[in-house]
Amino acid sequence: NGMAPLNEKREGDGRTPSGIYRLGTAFGYENRIDTKLSYRQVTENDHWVDDLESAQYNQWITEAPKAKSFENLKRSDDLYKYAVVIEYNTAPIKRGEGSAIFLHVWRAPDKPTAGCVATDEANVKRLLSWLDQSRQPVIMLDIYSKKNLMYDH
Repeated sequence: NGMAPLNEKREGDGRTPSGIYRLGTAFGYENRIDTKLSYRQVTENDHWVDDLESAQYNQWITEAPKAKSFENLKRSDDLYKYAVVIEYNTAPIKRGEGSAIFLHVWRAPDKPTAGCVATDEANVKRLLSWLDQSRQPVIMLDIYSKKNLMYDH
């Protein structure tokens, strides 16, 4: 559904939030990957809660979620084989303003996400190898210029 103007992203609207956000923890299916970001290997026990009613809303949970709705971070379609958390609505968490915004592998160039940023697997791997948490990387999601840029300070 495109990009939401600044401060207009809502849970379930299928839009990517506009703004500048810190890039947080990288995650994926392999034990180790080429990145200088903090990295976590996901298992079937890793989930991200998107249930507005849950106290675990917009949080990574490594247990059975106490929620009606959540995403499995170890997916059968490999969209999260290589990924990084876009720190949108994470500090503080505002209920209903959107959750689980990641940079991840796309289904195909003509297939949209539900609000994330996606590109082909080779590009995700290349970006992860370039990103360094000590440089405080951010992503700029700009609805007006139609360009999404990453900066590594």
